Amino acid sequence: QVTFIESGGGEVQVGGSLRLSCIVSGLTFRTTTMAWFRQAPGKERTFVAVLSRSGEQPNYADSVKGRFTASRDNAKNTIYLQMNSLKPEDTAVYSCAASPYYLPTTMATNYEHWGQGTQVTVSS
Repeated sequence: QVTFIESGGGEVQVGGSLRLSCIVSGLTFRTTTMAWFRQAPGKERTFVAVLSRSGEQPNYADSVKGRFTASRDNAKNTIYLQMNSLKPEDTAVYSCAASPYYLPTTMATNYEHWGQGTQVTVSS
């Protein structure tokens, strides 16, 4: 059984920062493509960032490039999302996800396992 422990969400003012963490168990983490997605109220889930197995050269959604940094620690079965210069439009539930595919993918349908999500609220 694949399980996720997500943490780091909360409420922050515009321009602030948060760091999300996602600890994964129940799969071979070092050979798993991992990603972050988010879902704002009343909207569809959208891609945020994807990490290859090695974590090199993460791919980001245009809306977060230059502000968010995704990383992974394969020794700790953990991925991270450092979020800086937060905006009200970043308010959403952020979820980590695991894909069985080798190549990093930005499509939610390619992810097999999902965390429960952590709420991020950016207030002005």
